[in-house]
Amino acid sequence: MKVLESSSSSSSSVYIRLRISSIGSLLMFLLKTWRSSSFALYGYLNFTKQGFMEHAKQFNQEEMQTRIEGQNCVVTGANSGIGYSTAEGLASRGATVYLVCRNKERGEDAVSRIQSSTGNQNVHLEVCDLSSIHEIKSFASRFSSKDLPVHILVNNAGLMEHERVTTTEGYELNFAVNVLGTYTMTESMLPLLEKAAPNARVITVSSGGMYTAPLTDDLQFENGKFDGVEQYARNKRVQVALTEKWAETYKEKGIGFYSMHPGWAETPGVTKSLPEFSKSLLGKLRTSEEGADTVMWLSLQAKEKLKSGAFYFDRSEATKHLLFSMTMNSHKAIDRIVEKLDSYTVSSSVNHDS
Repeated sequence: MKVLESSSSSSSSVYIRLRISSIGSLLMFLLKTWRSSSFALYGYLNFTKQGFMEHAKQFNQEEMQTRIEGQNCVVTGANSGIGYSTAEGLASRGATVYLVCRNKERGEDAVSRIQSSTGNQNVHLEVCDLSSIHEIKSFASRFSSKDLPVHILVNNAGLMEHERVTTTEGYELNFAVNVLGTYTMTESMLPLLEKAAPNARVITVSSGGMYTAPLTDDLQFENGKFDGVEQYARNKRVQVALTEKWAETYKEKGIGFYSMHPGWAETPGVTKSLPEFSKSLLGKLRTSEEGADTVMWLSLQAKEKLKSGAFYFDRSEATKHLLFSMTMNSHKAIDRIVEKLDSYTVSSSVNHDS
């Protein structure tokens, strides 16, 4: 009798656990569906070319006329798309611009085109693979030898790889470029940014895709079936949370930290990574220049007009969390994530030196 009772109790426990697991899975599915649906609606109303045209009615074009001669600007991933438009915009306003690109030939072509279109010859190429901690640190070391202040660092380089690819340093490729590369570049350039204080600023190009993902410790998507689109969204959420963290950590150093969303722009990266998305919104996507508009605006405004740690879209501070998306509390994980990123940068250096 006792055996039967024990067996019955065990079966009930298993049944309850299965029910709880099923309910949990259903709730997670519904939450993800809500995030995706609300993002799609919010995006269609705001992120397209039409959204830009509507928001532009409120723009003050005088804010974009500032000249920045004598300022040194570093733009990653600058050979095409939003990075190229940003570099060209900075050069047209008199800045000395350094394009950080992985491909030497495409980088040289971009430099030549910007020099020609702006008449500014102070446009230079720095070759660096932004998926490699070692290369980023080598670049930072070379650049530091110039002993130049860096007034503006634009973390634009990014990618969306749908298949799981691992770099030579052992990191998932999306994460390596979008998160670890951005983190390593920013931390490595801090001494040069301090030289430009109190006018120094770091602008990180995130994505509205981050609205669909909370912050997670699973930085390299090691749990569950790999999904490149979801990993990209997670990466972009990390960038926004990192910007908050940097703003708090370095608030006394005279450096402003800002993240931004360019809207849905027609760039080579988007066309390659999301071909169906590009086709479905043919004629409705923003140009690269429109995507870069808020980067330029953040670069040119007096710092007292901006809020360090904030997320910007179409020249205004924007929400970081959509209604009922339950992503806000996830930002508490950023301290653990920064610890992980620090450990990765140290271990990669040790492994390379050995």
